[in-house]
Amino acid sequence: MSMHGPFGPRGRFGRGRARRGDVRTAILQLLSEEPRNGYQIIAELAERSGGAWRPSPGAVYPALNQLEDEGLIEAFDNEGSRAFRLTSAGREAPEVHADTAKVWDDWTEENSERVDARSLWRTFGEMSMALKAVAMSGDAALVTNAEAILAETKRGLYGLLASAPDEENTTAE
Repeated sequence: MSMHGPFGPRGRFGRGRARRGDVRTAILQLLSEEPRNGYQIIAELAERSGGAWRPSPGAVYPALNQLEDEGLIEAFDNEGSRAFRLTSAGREAPEVHADTAKVWDDWTEENSERVDARSLWRTFGEMSMALKAVAMSGDAALVTNAEAILAETKRGLYGLLASAPDEENTTAE
């Protein structure tokens, strides 16, 4: 994890998350341009999204395996390296013919709207040091009080999420 926690600027969840279909569409579109290996796919996704989307190998390689199982791509030996290319069925896949600009624009726009949460993670780190001091005190009453404070904090954080408008699930009336 990054020093800012898993949700920070470079943490697992702070760098823009792709919906399942986005990974699939992006891979097929990249392979429609030219064959690539997994590393090249990951690097190109990060570059085209302006750094907003840095997919992990744990997201890309399973998608590659699934696309291969579906017969849309095939692996081949490219000068000693395993690379992937579209099959004839893959060239006909709807994702290949989707609006390529929209895929990358969505990520660029999302990147421009991200919030820098470093101060949040700094505060969390400071809180964890205070919590460690309480735990090491050996005082059962302090530990019990700390548990109550943490439970209230957790409820408050979930309350923030519950009161925030959910843009993805709202529909025009």
